[in-house]
Amino acid sequence: MTKRLSAKHKIDRRLGVNLWGRPKSPINKREYGPGEHGQRRKKPSDYGNQLRAKQQLKGYYANIGEKQFRRYYEEAVRRRGDTSENLIGLLERRLDAVVYRMKFVPTMHAARQFVVHGHVNVNGERVNIPSYTLQEGDEVSVREKAKNIPMVHEAMQLPERDVPEFLNVDHDNFKGTFTRCPEFAEVPYPAQMEPHLVIEFYSR
Repeated sequence: MTKRLSAKHKIDRRLGVNLWGRPKSPINKREYGPGEHGQRRKKPSDYGNQLRAKQQLKGYYANIGEKQFRRYYEEAVRRRGDTSENLIGLLERRLDAVVYRMKFVPTMHAARQFVVHGHVNVNGERVNIPSYTLQEGDEVSVREKAKNIPMVHEAMQLPERDVPEFLNVDHDNFKGTFTRCPEFAEVPYPAQMEPHLVIEFYSR
């Protein structure tokens, strides 16, 4: 088990939010931080708010590494338009994020593992890189041997989330199309995300 998988519930408690909207999140029962002093609350500074926003967004996408996350920020700055929107667009183009959005897996962490284990094709070719960047019109499909994995069928029936409008999914044939890059307002985050604070954190 990876560090990302073993620590995902700790992320919820440390940040004080149900980051993925899952019914088994420990924050549903204990709405305070872990440790001896977890119930103490103090008003965070501007830096603290920015850091929390960054940790929350990183954590949501299966706890992306700091170097990789910073590269997303730098790419978002280079692109034309609103930097916050660019950052969210880059994160939502990740293959593991799209596999999760298409409801082929129950969690973002499971999506990373699903891709790494070689269960996904992009435009008919096997891709095992979770950070692979999809382009508009790319088709994502579950490989034949993975279609019988119980987790896949269970994920498709999950009631707590729907497939967003920027994806076109055919669950009967275990495939879908990344139709367009979404705007921030279209992304169905269970918890409030503040990408503008992430931009402020890195641009200090």
